[in-house]
Amino acid sequence: MSFSPSFPHHRRRGSWRADRWYALLLAVGMLAAAPPAARADVRLHALFTDNMVLQRGLPVTVWGTAENGENIVVKFQGQTVKSTAKDGKWSVKLSPLLGNATPDVLTAEGKNKVQVQNVVVGEVWLCSGQSNMDFPLHRAENGPAAIEAATNPLPNLRLFFVPRVKADAPLSEINSQWVPANAVTMSNFSAVAFFFGRDLQKALNTPVGLIQASWGGSTAEAWMNRKAIEGQPELARDLLDAYPQSFQRYKEAKARYDREAEELAREGRKPAQPAPTPPWKVGELYNGMISPLIPIAIRGAVWYQSEANVSRAWQYRTLLPELIRTWRTEWRNASRGVEQGNFTFLTVQLAPFGKIQDEPGPSAWAELREAQLLAARLPKAGTVVITDAGDENDLHPVHKEPVGARLAIAARGIAYGEKLIFSGPTLRNLSIKNDKAQVTFNYFGTGLDARGGPLRGFAICGDDQKFVWGKALITGTNVVTVSHPDIKRPVAVRYGWADYPTGNLWNRIGLPASPFRTDDFPLTTRPAAAKK
Repeated sequence: MSFSPSFPHHRRRGSWRADRWYALLLAVGMLAAAPPAARADVRLHALFTDNMVLQRGLPVTVWGTAENGENIVVKFQGQTVKSTAKDGKWSVKLSPLLGNATPDVLTAEGKNKVQVQNVVVGEVWLCSGQSNMDFPLHRAENGPAAIEAATNPLPNLRLFFVPRVKADAPLSEINSQWVPANAVTMSNFSAVAFFFGRDLQKALNTPVGLIQASWGGSTAEAWMNRKAIEGQPELARDLLDAYPQSFQRYKEAKARYDREAEELAREGRKPAQPAPTPPWKVGELYNGMISPLIPIAIRGAVWYQSEANVSRAWQYRTLLPELIRTWRTEWRNASRGVEQGNFTFLTVQLAPFGKIQDEPGPSAWAELREAQLLAARLPKAGTVVITDAGDENDLHPVHKEPVGARLAIAARGIAYGEKLIFSGPTLRNLSIKNDKAQVTFNYFGTGLDARGGPLRGFAICGDDQKFVWGKALITGTNVVTVSHPDIKRPVAVRYGWADYPTGNLWNRIGLPASPFRTDDFPLTTRPAAAKK
């Protein structure tokens, strides 16, 4: 079994000092909290440490290790539950807990007693994905101000960082601890997760715990249980059967790079490009970073990943829903309770990136955004749109605060059932009237809005399927009419269909419309076999 741990790292100058400090902070805390290993003492799983947040309103599984046959008693919030260790493991289930911001003590006792201090009960969310979830608060727009404002710990916001670990088989242990949000712990924590948690905590007035499990550049399949891929023949063929060849190509490229680097070193020079990286293996991050968390009680998951899958956007239409379903199934099975299999799943849509297109055309990025939108059709799932928060020249835009804010709004609507508009406009219907196309929308709130000038970003086509920019006008509370003088019989409309969308349709509540298409024309990332 391969086992490759890693702490947060960011390439930009100066960040390594903060990363080393954060790693040191965690290491010191874990050494201080670790019980002696001289005998098989009762131990709690590493998720149960001082400063933790337990999920309110749901049954909560508490688990750990002990000597075979040892009787364990767990006490919390007036409850007393018992278990007997089998095969060195034990678990109990607490009845749904009441939210409580007053610190309490969780006790697990057998031959020895373990006490977890400063425990609060509130809302727990898992925040996962690749580099834009990994993006640290200290680099984000308004991040330094948020850090400076937190000179003292924020007692009702707690953070748990999952160390970066790759593994060939599911792991059960993890090496980290909960910490209160403060100027030190926040600095290198996910900016998106922090802004989400901060806004959610204010809106709900209850403690919020954030679990960050992210790795820059990672693919979706690396975060999925291998069994889920094996159960999908097309995914198995494309991701499992093709891996040996991909790895062989990597080894050959790495060997060439090493030879060139050695030659350049003799001349006192360095390679212009970074070394090739190995292809992501199906399940290796699920095994190392998600499996050890199961079945911790959570309200939901926030997923900010897809850049690494853009070239396979068509495949993502299957991949993302399968990831959502299998995560929920794993939690349900491990906790032996339907409640844990029903957690909310929120996805962040791809941010704009790349050169702005002068004319409408194909876009793999738009196809990926569509795949994300389709996955939001699953129960208790949602997608937040951030077409206004990109950067033409940077895959990692600094505008993370609006991302967190919209996630918090989506969570309030989907997970907590608040009566609010939690999404920007999405396509409802297309109708053709004479030479005009009328598009109606859902989630329009009190009406549609062309933010910052005349409506733009709408393309229209006739039977030839050649799109041109159309003239778009808001002609009703939830209606946009699109036309073009050269197109007498419109067939389809697209909005924001570009790597870098520039459309400006919002609702008056202040949320941007999702890119969409009304056609079913062939997509660029759809394999030839699937087009037949």
